[in-house]
Amino acid sequence: MPDTASLLSPRTASTFAGWQAELALGFEGQRGRTALIRRRHRGPLVVQKALYPEGDAVCHTIIVHPPGGIAGGDRLDIDIDASRGAKVLVTTPGAAKWYKANGRSAHQNVRLAIAGEAVVEWLPQETIIFDGTHARLRMEVELEPGARYLGWEILVLGRRASGESFAAGNLRQETVVRCAGHESYFESSRLDGGDPLLASPVGLAGCHVIGTLIAAGARCPDDTLQTCRGLAPNDGARYALSNLPGTLVARYLGRSPQSARAYFTALWLSLRPWLAGRDACVPRIWRT
Repeated sequence: MPDTASLLSPRTASTFAGWQAELALGFEGQRGRTALIRRRHRGPLVVQKALYPEGDAVCHTIIVHPPGGIAGGDRLDIDIDASRGAKVLVTTPGAAKWYKANGRSAHQNVRLAIAGEAVVEWLPQETIIFDGTHARLRMEVELEPGARYLGWEILVLGRRASGESFAAGNLRQETVVRCAGHESYFESSRLDGGDPLLASPVGLAGCHVIGTLIAAGARCPDDTLQTCRGLAPNDGARYALSNLPGTLVARYLGRSPQSARAYFTALWLSLRPWLAGRDACVPRIWRT
């Protein structure tokens, strides 16, 4: 596949099958520099250039989806390989919007393969699930011995600022993390629009913002863990921190995507020196 494949025609994509988009990236670490050595795409899913705001060691990339939203029938496949010693941070320029499905499901599959001594940080901005969406999200992370991963997902159910709740449609999400071939974390969930569980105290308790942060690949040091346990969202939302063998998991359940992002960013700032051996460098795109 060539490095710069042309986009599908709008008529073919939107009228019949939806956008079928693929992005494959390969990163290599050599002599203290991480380089984006492989970049292939099909359809509207691209990275514009490699960025180095913190020096040569860490390569920042911004994944761009030009249509601006995901509709029923769309499928996005993202495949990232980080070779030994590579240091990679991936983010997005803004919130992802999943539109009303009109009876068709939309899919996003992300696969990260992280070699020994490599670090991948997957830090997208929030995902907004419109009322009536049928969304299927899958994240698969494979870590070789000595590899590290930190990633988060912030889901917003309905456009509350527009008076919209998540009254119809459904969301299915699956996340799996494997360390050295062994499954260290697995989660599968389904949320149905209008389900009483969304308002129940034993469910989402009326909250519409759900966040999960995962740091995997090694045991979190006690001092770092205690620092993270001392952090909390600034809006009184529910939160939790679990230190599993080789995997740390943080949760947010509340009503503010900005608060969820601020909480996870604070955790990232505390975790990064242990995880990546350097202080955090906040992507400039987050401030635009």
